[in-house]
Amino acid sequence: MGWETMRAVTQRPDSLTTALHLHITQAIAAEGGWLGFDRFMALALYTPGLGYYANDSTKFGAMPESGSDFVTAPEMTPLFGHTLAVQVGEALAQTGTDEVWEFGAGSGALALQLLETLGDQVQRYTIVDLSGSLRARQQARLVAHAHKLRWVDALPEKFSGVVVGNEVLDAMPVQLLARHGGQHGGKDGDGWHERGVVVQDDGSFAWADRPTDLRPPIDIEGPQDYLTEIHAQGEGFMRMLADRLTRGAAFLLDYGFGEDEYYHPQRHMGTVMCHQGHLADGDPLVAVGLKDITAHVNFTAMALAAQEAGLNVLGYTTQAHFLINCGLLSKMELLPQEGRATAAKLIMEHEMGELFKVLAVGAGEPWEPMGFVHGDRSHRL
Repeated sequence: MGWETMRAVTQRPDSLTTALHLHITQAIAAEGGWLGFDRFMALALYTPGLGYYANDSTKFGAMPESGSDFVTAPEMTPLFGHTLAVQVGEALAQTGTDEVWEFGAGSGALALQLLETLGDQVQRYTIVDLSGSLRARQQARLVAHAHKLRWVDALPEKFSGVVVGNEVLDAMPVQLLARHGGQHGGKDGDGWHERGVVVQDDGSFAWADRPTDLRPPIDIEGPQDYLTEIHAQGEGFMRMLADRLTRGAAFLLDYGFGEDEYYHPQRHMGTVMCHQGHLADGDPLVAVGLKDITAHVNFTAMALAAQEAGLNVLGYTTQAHFLINCGLLSKMELLPQEGRATAAKLIMEHEMGELFKVLAVGAGEPWEPMGFVHGDRSHRL
């Protein structure tokens, strides 16, 4: 069925996992025995108190020994946030605002780096985060800036300021589409199906496909079976930004591709990945609640959703181009050799430099942010 899996890296018995498994099993039963993967992913990640991002397990850290599952750029080096702050500062000045809104602030590392660098340019820093356990960690880390901070569960109906989201879009649930029989289908019953989750007799989760009218946004050539994702929730997030952001800009950093590359015929296994103990695997149906589940971002879909809802696309480029445009190299020169080597991973092509992209959108008059002065790829979206 076009899906290769590995067993989970670890699968420790845990009352949390058992409770989440039961909760999802009941949700599948309530839907008649089949649950779309987007619903499964949402429950696995965000069920209050049980989901991966809603429980108190350690997630962010540089080394597996910490019990963490993955490392993001702000945990790798403070230069990430200090360099991003240059762009955020320009955006605050350009839009005449003084508030930063960060989605999914994780350990609080990026917030600390931005607050340290921006100083009085930021009068209020709002973290939008559903995770109570992460909120406690963020509050402890950011205690020196407590007078500027607030936490909310959702955006207000209208707001202004600069939005920052680092590795936020990849954690938004996606629908899975599986093509059987190649580009032109085959025998009756082949063609595009939506992939969902069922419960087997032994209680474990398994894949099950059913016919659907859903399609990828472009035709995908090739004779092979094909698995891919569509990003309705991510697109909805962009439309929400357009509806509520009255003045300001948003900078979204994540791994992904433009549409043509995302739906390339050779990318026939899809992009859904899991992270646990700093190792990746392709099976989100085991160790549920104990590992992260992500999908790469279709940046064309995000840009179009924002644009069609009224925002301007201000720029799109690789993380390498963006950070270099914002002055990373001069900051690296001030570091000792070890620090330079770590910071270089942010821009090296085989590390984070090429796979990670930056998309900027804005409300109000369009302008050119410094991060896209060289290497802007908006025309490729």
